[in-house]
Amino acid sequence: MQSSDVISINIWQVIISLLNLLILFLILKKFLYKPVKNILAQRQQMVDENFEKAKKAEEDALSAKASYEEKLAGAKAEADEILKKANKRAERKSDKIVSGAKAKADDIIRQAQNDARLEKQKAQSEIKHEITEVSTMISEKILEREIKPADHRDFINSFIEKIGENDD
Repeated sequence: MQSSDVISINIWQVIISLLNLLILFLILKKFLYKPVKNILAQRQQMVDENFEKAKKAEEDALSAKASYEEKLAGAKAEADEILKKANKRAERKSDKIVSGAKAKADDIIRQAQNDARLEKQKAQSEIKHEITEVSTMISEKILEREIKPADHRDFINSFIEKIGENDD
């Protein structure tokens, strides 16, 4: 009969064990479960706050990035505008220089033409004068008489002018 004692169930012992278990559960619930639950709630709150901070920091970073990109685009546009203005100024200066050079070249050409015309008139005048003198000498020899050089020059000049009019 010894074996029946070992396997036997004592109801009072089971009730006491259950009461111990219930008391232990209530003590653990009171002193362990609620503080752990509070700690977990605090940690969850801290995680949520950190998540919100990170989200806000990401939004701030994105807005700052957008702002910098906008400023960069504005700077590029401004640089392009400055380059366009500089090119226009350089082109205007170039046009001024070219037109000034053309004007100077035209002035030089006109002056050269005037000088050539004057030299031609001077040469014609000298040739007329020489022809007049040679004609006078030839006429004197042919006529063997003395003619006033002034009369003879007038006659020859009118003759040369008539010839010059026919050549034009």
